[in-house]
Amino acid sequence: MDLMVFTVEEENLICVYDTSSRTALINSITDAIPHFEEPEMIEIAENIITKLNAMSDGEFSVLTFHPAYHGDNDETEG
Repeated sequence: MDLMVFTVEEENLICVYDTSSRTALINSITDAIPHFEEPEMIEIAENIITKLNAMSDGEFSVLTFHPAYHGDNDETEG
């Protein structure tokens, strides 16, 4: 299976939670969803869980997560 690419928004949310294992991350995000007030955040969280469920623990173990801060991708600026 090709490793799934997480969007910047998904990766930023992932970085807030326990990334020690795929299962820990799924559980952390699942537990947080009821506390989200914005439908967009719920959608992002659900997309992450869908992607995590579609990959194996081995595939997850090679991923690294780094939050993208404003200004990280300045190549689009002139």
